[in-house]
Amino acid sequence: MPVMIHGSCRARDTKPSYKSIHIEGNNNRRLAQKLMLLLNHFQHLGQNMTDNKAYTPDSEPAAEKVSSKMPPSYANAVIGSDFNSKANLTEEEGPYDPFDNRDPNGATAGGALAHLLKSSLGTGILAMPMAFHNAGLVFGAVMTLIVGFLCTHCVHILVKTSHNICKDAKVPALGYAETAEKVFEYGPKAMRRYSNFAKQFVDIGLMATYYAAACVYIVFIATSFHDVINYDLGIKWDVRIYIAMTVIPCLLIGQIRNLKWLVPFSMMANIFIVVTFAITLYYMFDKPLDFSDKPLIAPAAHIPLFFATVIFAMEGIGVVMPVENSMKKPQQFLGCPGVLNTAMITVVLLYGVIGFLGYVRFGDEVRGSITLNLPDGAWLGDTAKLLMAVAILFTYGLQFYVPNEVLWRKINHRFAPEKHNMVQILLRTGIILVSGGIAAGIPNLEPFISFVGAVFFSLLGIFVPSVVETVYLWPDRLGCCKWKLIKNILLGVFAILALIAGSAASIDEMINPKQED
Repeated sequence: MPVMIHGSCRARDTKPSYKSIHIEGNNNRRLAQKLMLLLNHFQHLGQNMTDNKAYTPDSEPAAEKVSSKMPPSYANAVIGSDFNSKANLTEEEGPYDPFDNRDPNGATAGGALAHLLKSSLGTGILAMPMAFHNAGLVFGAVMTLIVGFLCTHCVHILVKTSHNICKDAKVPALGYAETAEKVFEYGPKAMRRYSNFAKQFVDIGLMATYYAAACVYIVFIATSFHDVINYDLGIKWDVRIYIAMTVIPCLLIGQIRNLKWLVPFSMMANIFIVVTFAITLYYMFDKPLDFSDKPLIAPAAHIPLFFATVIFAMEGIGVVMPVENSMKKPQQFLGCPGVLNTAMITVVLLYGVIGFLGYVRFGDEVRGSITLNLPDGAWLGDTAKLLMAVAILFTYGLQFYVPNEVLWRKINHRFAPEKHNMVQILLRTGIILVSGGIAAGIPNLEPFISFVGAVFFSLLGIFVPSVVETVYLWPDRLGCCKWKLIKNILLGVFAILALIAGSAASIDEMINPKQED
């Protein structure tokens, strides 16, 4: 129940004024007791000011004198002359708890779990058989579990650090970029000047990640239509023609600025994805699986592509903080089992099974999306390809919405309000056209997915969370023998190696693509 106190109590006054105390809400007994306790403290303070022999009108009362007559929380409030702070009225009950200030009408644990699973079941899971092709059966299975554990751990430390810094900053919730900013702002003095840089780095990284993923979407949609139409009609149009045609509906759906108008598209996309998965599983088991010709460990040159693809598939770092912030009981997000652990266990097992069986079924012919391996000309296979392409097209609006909102908040002050509508139309159109141009320049789906995972998800999904936790815990909360520092250094090294090796291998495959029959 909020209590607003206006006015101030100066040392020069003989008695503080209580006329401007207002109570909003129901006047229950507990609140009345709190107010009486607070008023008694102020009365004792006024008496101390007038009775104290060391007091003079031109001097402030010594902090020690106030502290000796008052509890520490109220002493700090008086010395700071800040009676409007909610924290000052609640400190006697303990430190600020951000969970108590969340929206009581927020998402439930079940709803948060559904959002996390939905964000993970897209093009990423369809690319897992290609990841196993670059790793081998045994190495791929083991490393999928390890990478899944690392991704889960990095999300865990990011969310936990966000919870802790919310207590320090006395705010109910923080996004990814704001968490990075506050950690540096409240961190060691030498790091505080980098707080704005940390926020801008994460914001720009998230925007780049979503825009790059949108390019992957365009390539996937165009490739699906290319395979079906070219085979069924007996034509040989280049995939770039389909990319140009795909840009047209993207221009329309990309102009939607209200999330509620994207809900019907998302619902239809979910239905199409479920049907596509069912058809894909049917084709995965329509023939006996042959394990004999599949390597247990792939050549070392392909391993970086595996890590880049798996990181792309599993990392939903841009979705995690919005989902956690929307929960009415965020303490259920972490812990055992918790929303995060339940979602990631489900995702890792699904990805491992689909990747393993998909590679066993299609072998070296596997492509960047397993739906592209379904038989050409078969009505069921063509249906799955087209449904998945349309589902990804419908999801494009949401994928495009997030980075544009971040970008627009950063630049809208540069334009007159009456020009905002036209500027947004031109901005969105320009970005989609540029995305289409990039997709046409890199029309190979497999290395494109690996490149995006290597560059963007390695940084935002692994490197940044490890840095954020280290800065927050520095210097004396890093555990016995500073094991958390050592752990985060290893995570950072792994992220940088994945970035360098994965991007180099992806670029090489873009320049020298595999020749298809």
